Amino acid sequence: MPAVLGFALIILPPIALAQRMPWDDFWGSITSEASLQALGLSLRTAGASTLACIVIGVPMATIFARSDGMVLRIIRSAVLLPLVLPPVVGGIALLYAFGRKGLIGEHLTVWGIDIAFSTTAVVLAQTFVALPFLIISVEGALRVSGSSYEQVAATLGAGPTRTLLTVTLPLVFPAVLSGVVLAFARAMGEFGATITFAGNSPGVTQTAPLKIYVDEISDPQQALPLALVLVVLALIVVVAVHLRRPGQRRTAVV
Repeated sequence: MPAVLGFALIILPPIALAQRMPWDDFWGSITSEASLQALGLSLRTAGASTLACIVIGVPMATIFARSDGMVLRIIRSAVLLPLVLPPVVGGIALLYAFGRKGLIGEHLTVWGIDIAFSTTAVVLAQTFVALPFLIISVEGALRVSGSSYEQVAATLGAGPTRTLLTVTLPLVFPAVLSGVVLAFARAMGEFGATITFAGNSPGVTQTAPLKIYVDEISDPQQALPLALVLVVLALIVVVAVHLRRPGQRRTAVV
């Protein structure tokens, strides 16, 4: 019975959303200039932030999985902080770090670089909240796979970079893929940090979640079509992750 209640809690809101959908105006609403602009910006910024997560997240996950120590545990806890931090608080923290008068932002302003309330700020906010998802996914897989293959590669003369690219990553490729998909989905749905750090300027920083929020305030019916599109995209992501065969591994090549 508790499982049924849990399933109902998750599935009923999307059903209610579809039940109240203004289907006569659905296509016209999601293909309007404002909707396409917001959705396109969401896809571009989520793609950029996911790429950033891969570039900096995979090496970090490798270090966390292959090393230990008190200092590293503290750093790991700090990196995973966005998982439990309210997104709005994360946005405020980003503002005080990279804003015009922020810790780093005031120095960047001298060089003519303003990050806050720009499209770059959207990417930074999305990376801030999505990075822990990729790190946890990859780190867990690396711990399970162990380091025996990497040790063999080292004895055969492979350097750290070659070992990472030809041994480590192929072994945990399914986990990397899952982490990438989850990070992209989290970035697509980001709201709190984005509106606080980047603002809500149409065409510049107004992503799809922000447009849905604005529409919900002015005309709730107008917010429903784009909201359903995000639900469908999220569903595709979840299905893609869970359809992966458990235990699937790729062959390492030294």
